[in-house]
Amino acid sequence: MKAILALEDGTVYEGSAIGATGTATGELCFNTAVAGYQELITDPATRGLIPVMTYPLIGNYGICTEDNESTRPQANALVVTELARLHCNWRANTDMGSWMQQFNMVGIEGVDCRAIATHLRENGSMRACVSTELSADAAVAAAQAAPTLAGTDPLSYVCTDDAAAIQGRDLRGWKLPNKTVGDMTNYTELPAVIGKIAVLNFGIKFSTIATLRQHGYECDILPATTAADAILSGKEYKAVFLSDGAGDPAALSPEVLANIKAIAGSGMPVFGTGMGHLALAKAFGAATRQLPFGHHGANQPVKDERIGHVLITSQNESFTVVAESLPAELEVIQTNMNDNTVAALRHKELPIFTVQYQPADIAGPKGYDSYFTEITKMIQA
Repeated sequence: MKAILALEDGTVYEGSAIGATGTATGELCFNTAVAGYQELITDPATRGLIPVMTYPLIGNYGICTEDNESTRPQANALVVTELARLHCNWRANTDMGSWMQQFNMVGIEGVDCRAIATHLRENGSMRACVSTELSADAAVAAAQAAPTLAGTDPLSYVCTDDAAAIQGRDLRGWKLPNKTVGDMTNYTELPAVIGKIAVLNFGIKFSTIATLRQHGYECDILPATTAADAILSGKEYKAVFLSDGAGDPAALSPEVLANIKAIAGSGMPVFGTGMGHLALAKAFGAATRQLPFGHHGANQPVKDERIGHVLITSQNESFTVVAESLPAELEVIQTNMNDNTVAALRHKELPIFTVQYQPADIAGPKGYDSYFTEITKMIQA
């Protein structure tokens, strides 16, 4: 079946339909990862987006339900050069096309995804429409009428069903990052709980909770609107974690930002990733802005300014902190080497540490044990 990808600037690509039939709109972004398509599509931070996969063959190892980052696909639609009809993976439950149909996810193949990525790099991210039923003109009009990420409240993207699924998930033997291939003998055991962390949920991934648990922390997943007093009064939490998520951090309510600032000012250790990183900066008065075409992929180089080391990180971000707007008490400790944007922040006096990237994902050869080790050091200080 024929499908159309139409951009708000009038550019139209014709291809073939994959997944479900119908029409979907969203903000088009390109992703440079070779693997991890399932994790990307089910990542709540992908809500509102239509990923364009620059790797030419997607779906070749199928879909494994255990690898989902939430209960279902979160991306608005999907654009690939070619979708694999056959997959090879003993863990797979189904093929990708059938999985997309199951969740009514629209997609298109048979288009030049690298040409589309070049177009976005030169012109910036833009709204788009994927359709199996509209004419080219109608699809362009639908793209132009679609909502933008800018101005979208991140909390409108949070699904409480996902939080409940994460809270009750059995993490034994699932998603054990930061382990080498030669260390696969004791995966079913979890360490003893050394403390409880309050997680303010902006759209957290399964793997983030799993990784925290694997480092000895029980996670209590709370709405991002939870009042500071409710977290601080019981004295049972060792730290507060601000999760990743989708949307525009500038659209967060003053109440949410005030709660974050109150928690951080109490001396409680505060950590964050993705949206949590952006929300923390906003709470301290910094500005954020939308990136021209975002950071989406598993090969984003980040330099640690303290020691000069370079990390290859996994990112799925559309916004960044404006470095010039940071208050004096927050310092930039890591920067993205592609565009010199802020990749990590630390408070000069309080136990606060946030990163723009996804430390629960393994993009480089060593993973990010150092991030979670940093959390433990701050908590136990």
